[in-house]
Amino acid sequence: MRLIFMGPPGAGKGTQAKIVTTDYGIIQISTGDILRESIRTGKELGLKAKQFMDAGKLVPDEVVIGIVRDRIREKDAADGYLLDGFPRTTQQATALKEMMKAEGQKLNAAVNLDVPEAELISRLLSRAQKEGRADDTEPVIKNRLKTYMDQTLPLIEYYRNEGILKEVNGNGSLEDITERIRTALRSTV
Repeated sequence: MRLIFMGPPGAGKGTQAKIVTTDYGIIQISTGDILRESIRTGKELGLKAKQFMDAGKLVPDEVVIGIVRDRIREKDAADGYLLDGFPRTTQQATALKEMMKAEGQKLNAAVNLDVPEAELISRLLSRAQKEGRADDTEPVIKNRLKTYMDQTLPLIEYYRNEGILKEVNGNGSLEDITERIRTALRSTV
């Protein structure tokens, strides 16, 4: 099983990803985690990424794509994976499709967790308070959500056109959302 989890900040992707990867016996690949690991281990692409991050710039697509390509080639990814945080743009989605084709793979589903903006803001403000993140104010959160909508929302249409989009209502209890995801994925197995 090869999946992508999409959804705005606060949608619960990380929490649900842990459950789904356990359900299917696959690994979770978080681009943030693999970027940090590539930097820590001194891999060439990681060092390139570090130069951009240290300068406060976004890591270019070709670097992120290269890091993801290297990661999905690792042995523990052979039985499947869940991508979290990648792709973020339709250009990255196209690159992912091509790299997977080259590896003899394809995506089974792109799961989009849909949560109303007011609920997202509430969740993120609560999380910021619990984690002591004073910089996560409502204006900052609204800006993050706008950035998501501008950059990542086109992926929904991209994966709808690919015929693999699974739209899941991400509002409600943890258990209810998990069951909706499981139901959506049953048709892909």
